[in-house]
Amino acid sequence: MGFASLFMDTSSELIHSLLPVFMVTVLGASMVTVGIVEGLAEATAAVVKAFSGALSDYLGRRKSLMVLGYGLAAFTKPLFPLAESIHWVFAARFIDRLGKGIRGAPRDALIADISPPTMRGAAYGLRQSLDSVGALLGPLLAVGLMLVLANNIRAVMWLAVVPALICVALLIGYVREPEPARTDGATRSPLTLSDAKRLPLRYWLIVILGAVFTLARFSEAFLVLRAQDVGLEVGYVPVVMIVMNASYAAGAYPAGIAADRVSQRTMLLLGFVLLIGSDLVLAVASSALLVFLGAALWGFHMALTQGLLAKLVADTTPAGLRGTGFGVFNLVSGGALLLASVIAGVLWTSLGAWATFLAGAAFAAVAAAGLLAAVRVRGSRARRPGAAE
Repeated sequence: MGFASLFMDTSSELIHSLLPVFMVTVLGASMVTVGIVEGLAEATAAVVKAFSGALSDYLGRRKSLMVLGYGLAAFTKPLFPLAESIHWVFAARFIDRLGKGIRGAPRDALIADISPPTMRGAAYGLRQSLDSVGALLGPLLAVGLMLVLANNIRAVMWLAVVPALICVALLIGYVREPEPARTDGATRSPLTLSDAKRLPLRYWLIVILGAVFTLARFSEAFLVLRAQDVGLEVGYVPVVMIVMNASYAAGAYPAGIAADRVSQRTMLLLGFVLLIGSDLVLAVASSALLVFLGAALWGFHMALTQGLLAKLVADTTPAGLRGTGFGVFNLVSGGALLLASVIAGVLWTSLGAWATFLAGAAFAAVAAAGLLAAVRVRGSRARRPGAAE
């Protein structure tokens, strides 16, 4: 599953590292339009994840949904270079994210199904790391192909079809899943009120925390646009995604291992600090080097938090509701991403790039302060004589 993610992200990031510039310079889209397209695309994925996760619980099968989701993503790759208007791009992004939504929760649940509980952090970190290697290779290929093909964005996008097809072939040929465990003979949907009550309070707190993180970081399309904004030539704009994904890939697996062994609150707080630092650097950036530094900090923040959040969801959901748990988590986070991306686009258009990233830093700082306060309140209650454990 990790190598399948590598090939699909190579394909997707080859396109996505050029797509914001393609929308703005070739198709004439505004920054607000970019924010809306990116936000709606990711929100679509999040909504579908809720249903695909529940369906994987209901069926007791996850691989078929994964293959369907990755197959849809592969199908959309030719639509991007064929696009003649922003509506084409929106349709392609919609179908692509529909595929992501179908595969996301079943995939994350399957990782928990086949991983020892004491190594879940490492398992999620490994998949995230391989995923990020693909996200690193995609922009690298984009830069090289833009040079070879004389900045012909459409021609470069066509070549993204090949790794997408390899991804689907890997999943069909090599991924196996355990036989579903049936606790009774009944067949029913997990989306009932009684099942919702089986998701513990700690799980819902993780859902809220994931939404807060997402509100503090908007679509990565704005990193690409920031690189162009400081004067980086269009052929080298994908380098910003190379830098971001290099730090993400380097940090994800070690961070996943650490998540099994050290304080999770400490890691989350460090993730907030890195996000604040990234946003501040990007807000004041006047050169490509500063944008690259901000992107590197952004990648390290993702490495520390994304695998950890997946582990926390897996640890706080019953096995029979694991797909549903991941689906709901991604649904809420996707809604937050839509809101964050639209706000980012509006701030960029009305005030400038600095306002977009400064707002992200402010929100992350408030969220980090809230997490610290929650830790202190819980600690003070635990120290009271006779306090309940």
